[in-house]
Amino acid sequence: MRQPVTAYLGLGANLGDARGALDFAMQQLGQTPGIDVTARSAYYRTSPIESSGPDYINAVAQVVTQLTAPQLLNCLHAIEAQVGRARPYRNAPRTLDLDILLYGEGRIASPALTIPHPRMGARAFVLVPLAEIAPQCVALMQLDGVRGQAIERLL
Repeated sequence: MRQPVTAYLGLGANLGDARGALDFAMQQLGQTPGIDVTARSAYYRTSPIESSGPDYINAVAQVVTQLTAPQLLNCLHAIEAQVGRARPYRNAPRTLDLDILLYGEGRIASPALTIPHPRMGARAFVLVPLAEIAPQCVALMQLDGVRGQAIERLL
């Protein structure tokens, strides 16, 4: 059996019932063998960045997993597919987007997966909810760098 790894996942959606899609994803993650959801941020509303469509609902989840990073990514893609995720073009509006932000201390650079997530440091919708549940993973300088991006914590 593999040693458990703590990973952080970004969740976002801006089509259909975005909040419902994030709720569904959290539920599916918690029911997946080899994944334990150990923390989750509040939901946040943000404007699309390098995208279009309605505002996004975003969150970050902390999981402890025995899955490898590629196995975890396959699991995330399967959950996205269950809510009709389509990929018609880069940064298209989406019913659900699930990303691996961090996977333990791991660093991966492959055509299918890059960890840490290559754009997480430039996005308030990742850094603010990540800092909420794992402040040790976000430097104050990073938060200062995204301070101009509009983000609203939802109740």
